[in-house]
Amino acid sequence: MHPYPTFKDALTFWLKLGFISFGGPAGQIAIMHEFLVEKKKWIQESDFLHALNYCMLLPGPEAQQLATYIGWKLHGTKGGLAAGILFVLPSVFILMGLSIVYVSFGNLPWVSAAFLGLKPAVIAIIILSLLKIGKKSLLSPLHILFACVSFVAIFYFNISFPVIIIGTMFLSWMINRFLPDLSLLQSTGTKSKNTKTPPVSPNVKKTVPLPGSHLWIFFRQTGIFIILWVIPFLLFSFRSTDFPFWKNLILFFSKAAWVTFGGAYAVLPYVSQVSVNQMQWLSGAEMLDGLALGETTPGPLIMVLAYVGFMAGYHHHGNSVGMGALGLLVTTYYTFLPCFYFIFAGASLIEQTQENPAIKKILLFVNASVTGGILSLCIHLSIPVLFRGQTDFQHFSFPAFFWVLLSLFVLNRFKDKLILWIGVSILYGLVIWGLTQVAASPL
Repeated sequence: MHPYPTFKDALTFWLKLGFISFGGPAGQIAIMHEFLVEKKKWIQESDFLHALNYCMLLPGPEAQQLATYIGWKLHGTKGGLAAGILFVLPSVFILMGLSIVYVSFGNLPWVSAAFLGLKPAVIAIIILSLLKIGKKSLLSPLHILFACVSFVAIFYFNISFPVIIIGTMFLSWMINRFLPDLSLLQSTGTKSKNTKTPPVSPNVKKTVPLPGSHLWIFFRQTGIFIILWVIPFLLFSFRSTDFPFWKNLILFFSKAAWVTFGGAYAVLPYVSQVSVNQMQWLSGAEMLDGLALGETTPGPLIMVLAYVGFMAGYHHHGNSVGMGALGLLVTTYYTFLPCFYFIFAGASLIEQTQENPAIKKILLFVNASVTGGILSLCIHLSIPVLFRGQTDFQHFSFPAFFWVLLSLFVLNRFKDKLILWIGVSILYGLVIWGLTQVAASPL
């Protein structure tokens, strides 16, 4: 029996997660699943997947919202704020430092080198998580079919994941309504293995008490959200000598935050088109460099938007690093403010649906579709790592492939050595880069 976590215990984990949450949403969700469900058992598997399903439907970074949801579930509003803020805070300051170095000194080869080993390790983390979640989600041939269809729809047809989830919910409702026997075609062994819940603290299942009706909570959180959105906007309107620039920045990234369905990869083309071609806040080459910086920092990939905000402030104000930093902070604020609103306004209502038998049956199919989505993300992230962004074996990276295999073995054998292995992987990347530089240098 694992003790119920104190707020200090949870705070320590959320801070640590902010520094090690590499690999995009799949990697970040894998780390949370490994620690919260498998190792500490602070939250049950069903609770974790229930929260994940809700966050997958929201615009914005699902991993950050998942952390906020779980933090709220464990310790209420202060827990949600701590989890959500600490998830992105380290990446904010790391990205700010890298952006300042970038505009001051140019390219950063040592940064890419440090992550030559880390990225294959993250791929291994995602694969292990995929296997664990798949074992608990793919309960029948029909669930496997849903996972396959989800994967094909995302990977080959680039269909938005919320559309897939909504389609999954509709089809699963139709199946449960008219063909209920189809969803029960699972082996006895699989069913018994997956319906057994690991022991957890009895407090974990308790929903955080919230006063008032769900409608009152929704309107109260909506009012708080509007106030928090308006205050900085008014401060810039009264205090700034260049309010049109800040107004455009705030309105653009507020809009981007509400249309980020499908994760960062879905919104980045839109952000790039507007910020480069229309607003001319930065060049196309600088945008590509920003994507590289975003992929080598912890936290959600949507933090690339903060880099765009930095470059906008930097260029617009005559190459001012201070204005660039302010642009980054303003962009971060308006990018993530809606994320907290979605959780605090809707989580209490979502919690009440968890014990509904009909919804549980539908979510079994949603879990299967999520598995297909994670597989798509895994492959999407693996191509740049294993094939250097290409799709032919001439560009295949044997050092990266070797490190994926070794990481799979080590992380599966020594499940509590994740942080240590991240450090070893960074060192491996630096060594490989160093040997490459020596080999390429003239004698």
